[in-house]
Amino acid sequence: MSTGTRVLLDKKDRPTVQQIRVEVRRGPDKGKDADLGDEPIRIGTSPGCQFSLTDPTVSGIHAELSRTRHGVLIRDLGSTNGTFIDDRRVQGVFVEGQTNVRLGNTELRMTPLSKASPVEIAADDRVGELVGSSMTMRAVFARLKRLAASDSTVLVTGETGTGKELAAGAIRDLSKRRSGPLVVVDCGALPANLIESELFGHERGAFTGAERTRPGAFERASGGTIFLDEIGELPLTLQPALLGILERRESRRVGGQQPIAVDVRVITATNRNLAEEVSRGAFRADLYYRLAVVELRLPPLREHPDDIPLLVEHFLGQLPGERPTISAATLEQLRSYAWPGNVRELKNVIERAALLAEAPQPRASEPVAATAGGSADIEVPFKEQKNSVVAAFERAYVQQLITATSGNIAAAARKARIDRMYLYKLLDRYQIDPNAGR
Repeated sequence: MSTGTRVLLDKKDRPTVQQIRVEVRRGPDKGKDADLGDEPIRIGTSPGCQFSLTDPTVSGIHAELSRTRHGVLIRDLGSTNGTFIDDRRVQGVFVEGQTNVRLGNTELRMTPLSKASPVEIAADDRVGELVGSSMTMRAVFARLKRLAASDSTVLVTGETGTGKELAAGAIRDLSKRRSGPLVVVDCGALPANLIESELFGHERGAFTGAERTRPGAFERASGGTIFLDEIGELPLTLQPALLGILERRESRRVGGQQPIAVDVRVITATNRNLAEEVSRGAFRADLYYRLAVVELRLPPLREHPDDIPLLVEHFLGQLPGERPTISAATLEQLRSYAWPGNVRELKNVIERAALLAEAPQPRASEPVAATAGGSADIEVPFKEQKNSVVAAFERAYVQQLITATSGNIAAAARKARIDRMYLYKLLDRYQIDPNAGR
């Protein structure tokens, strides 16, 4: 299929997203309303919010709405004056049906609507190295292509292993800057004392060990694209300098006096919720607004398990030698697994199975054993294996916690000494049914 094709299906087949109506019942913006289908929906005084207010008692990014299988989750994002339901301040709460919420001096009414907005989808089952034929991924591909046609700054979000770097590469390859350089900087893999030099370069003698002048990543990417992976790991002390480059399109080397003009498109990625990082003071609000001009969310594999057979075929096709046969029963087993490491974990499982000439089996319990002194696989990158260990531990812990408390969420949260809303997030992430513990 043509990689430039986008299509809207007939109305009866078209994927949709449920809308939520937000109305201002009291406050400076009284009468304002909107039917929103975005995911998530952020409310605050920042122009970057999907529902923007002018009330000075409302924080820049005050609260967030997101749809889950437990209902609509309303979360306070560390606001100054709080989020209230029925005069009770809440950090996070699941609601169904019409709900009145107070943010500062503004009262809102939120109503999930029966109507839904059509979602644009791509006709392709792959874009660049991203693969998927499900409606979920084809909607991602359509949005990715639309973003590639512009020169806007893009923030790619998603859990570890969902393919954020592949998405950034696809945006670049489909853009008008495809013939220019692509420079990748992993902000989470560099020591704090080296990030500044890597991003902005340095002059000879600028610091001990600077024996020669070195251009920074922004200079090297001029005329093309720079991809800043794990942008949430960028130290606060360096965030003003990055903001300055985005605003003035000029870079200055460490120890240098003259600004250097740079012409780059900026794509960033993170597995963190930067809006939450802003609220707790770990990330600058002005930089966040600059980076999140448009956002591309990559879904976890558990949200599109129907793509697993196609992904398996794709990964097998990349391997040398004879391709092993995978039975329908094995594919069904792969589809039923939660995949905490997402597509990257699936790829590792397929490669290991092909190498050992055995049926692919997710190793859900092995990373947990590794935390107790078991052996590590040094053939897997440190960060990838660490994330896999954490995800496997979380899944095993929560599963046992729910069983031990017979599915009582309040009791489970008390026993684990974690916030109830965070426990709900873990249940949703790993598709654990609390009722199964009863």
